[in-house]
Amino acid sequence: QVQLVESGGGLVEAGGSLTLSCVVSGGTFSNYALAWFRQAPGKEREFVAGNRRSGQNTYYKDSVKGRFIISRDNAKNTVLLRMNSLMPEDRAIYYCAAGTGIILSNIRNPHAYAYWGQGTQVFVSS
Repeated sequence: QVQLVESGGGLVEAGGSLTLSCVVSGGTFSNYALAWFRQAPGKEREFVAGNRRSGQNTYYKDSVKGRFIISRDNAKNTVLLRMNSLMPEDRAIYYCAAGTGIILSNIRNPHAYAYWGQGTQVFVSS
């Protein structure tokens, strides 16, 4: 059974930083495509950052490029999302997702991921 558990959300002032963490248990961590998605109130879930396999290229939503960094720690079965220069529009519930066999064209598609965490809330005050 695969489980994803996120942590690290909270309240931060605009311009501040947060690091989200997601621990993945079950399966072979290095084989997973891993991604972070977010869902703001009244909006659809959207891709934030991800990569298909350990050591491969990472991909970002345009509005977070240069501010957010996704990284994987294979020894700890953990994927991190470092968020810098946070803006009020980054406020959302952030979800960690994992899957296998995801082709590059689907990396931003939430339906391509089989496993999801429960989400962690990020608030950014202006």
